[in-house]
Amino acid sequence: MWPETVKTNIMNLLFVLAGFVGGYEWVIILLAVILLFGGRKIPELMKGLGKGMKEFKNATKDDEGSAKDEKESIDK
Repeated sequence: MWPETVKTNIMNLLFVLAGFVGGYEWVIILLAVILLFGGRKIPELMKGLGKGMKEFKNATKDDEGSAKDEKESIDK
């Protein structure tokens, strides 16, 4: 789907942005999330996030597999 260089650039950008957030900032962000969603909603949110990440991984694997199949059929 996306070229490898684009994926690498996006990951580098995320690491740089995450580097600007220090320890105290993470604590403040965590407290804000707890205040906004409440302690009972957080496990549900994390479960949904995990499912979304799993679906995304599966979709990218399927896409990479079909791209390899297409390339092999072109090479023959």
